[in-house]
Amino acid sequence: MYIADEKRYDTMVYNRCGNSGLLLPAVSLGLWHNFGSNGNFDNMEAVCRTAFDNGITHFDLANNYGPVYGAAEENFGRILKKDLGVYRDELVISTKAGYDMWPGPYGNWGSKKYLVASLDQSLRRMGLDYVDIFYHHRPDPETPLEETACALDGIVRSGKALYVGISNYNKERTAAIAALFTKMRTPFIINQRKYSMLVRDIEEDGLKDYAASNGIGVITFSPLAQGLLTDRYLHGIPEDSRIRTDGRFLKESVVTAEMMEKISRLNELAAKRGQTLAQMALAWILRDGDITSVLIGASRPSQVLDNIGMIKNTAFSAEEREKIDEILAGNGRN
Repeated sequence: MYIADEKRYDTMVYNRCGNSGLLLPAVSLGLWHNFGSNGNFDNMEAVCRTAFDNGITHFDLANNYGPVYGAAEENFGRILKKDLGVYRDELVISTKAGYDMWPGPYGNWGSKKYLVASLDQSLRRMGLDYVDIFYHHRPDPETPLEETACALDGIVRSGKALYVGISNYNKERTAAIAALFTKMRTPFIINQRKYSMLVRDIEEDGLKDYAASNGIGVITFSPLAQGLLTDRYLHGIPEDSRIRTDGRFLKESVVTAEMMEKISRLNELAAKRGQTLAQMALAWILRDGDITSVLIGASRPSQVLDNIGMIKNTAFSAEEREKIDEILAGNGRN
C-alpha cells in the first residue's frame, strides 16, 4: 500500500495562479509522453509516486494523450485507484479537449457538443467526478468564441471542473476570451503555452506580459525543447532517443553542429551555476516570477528528481541572462 512521503511539502515552491486562490507547484508533471498504451505501467506509477512524494501536486493530461487516444487518462485513472486517489484533495488534476479525438464532425475543435462530451469521457477514464482545471486545447477558427466560452462556463457551473484554462491561445485571443469570461464571472485562471530558451513566442506575441498584468496564470510545456536542452545530445544522437523512436516532435535536422555548439556552451554555463543543463533551462523559465508553473515530462523517476533540483536556484544575474541570449544568438566566444 502506497503512503505518501510525510515531508512532501518541505522543499517544493507553490505559486499563486493569476489572481485566483489556487496555488500550483513551480514544477508540474505532464503526461503527454510516456503514459500511453505502449508504456510500462509500473514505471508510470513510480514516476507519479516520486512526483507527489516531492511536492508535485499538479498532474496535467489531455483527452488525446497516448498512444492510443485516451490511454494516458486511463493509466492515470489506474494510478489514482491504486495509489493517489486517497490524496485527491491534495491533487490538482487538469485535462483538455480541442484536438482530434474521435471520428466524425463532433470529435474535434471547440463546439459545446465536443467539449462537454469529451470531458464526460475523460472523467470516466480517470474515475473522477470532476477535474480541477479544464482547458480548451487550441483556438477554433470556425466555432464562435462565445460558444466555446459559454461551454467552458457551463462545465464549471455543472460541477465537472473547478477552473477554466486555455492552451495555445495568443495574446489577442486570450484577451478576447478573457473579456467573455469576465462578463460571465467564469473562474478563468490560466493559459498553457510552449516556452523554452529556444522557443520564446509568448514573449514575442506579448502574452507573457499581458497575462502578468491581467492576473492570468501561465503554465509552460516543452521547457526542454523535447530533450534538446539537456545533455542527451551533446555527444551525438542516441539510438533510444525520441528523435530515433518518434521524430514527430524533434527532428534530426535540428541537431546541427551549430546548434550543438550552442547547447555545449549552455551546458558549460549551467555547470558554473552548479546545475545540469536541464535544471538551468527549467530555472530560466521561472526567472522573472511571471510563470506560474513549468510542466516537465519524465520517462523515469530519476528525471523527476533531477528536474526539481532546479528549485534551489531560479535566480539569474544580469550577466548570466546576457550570456544566455548571446549564446543563442550565435555570437562568438569571448
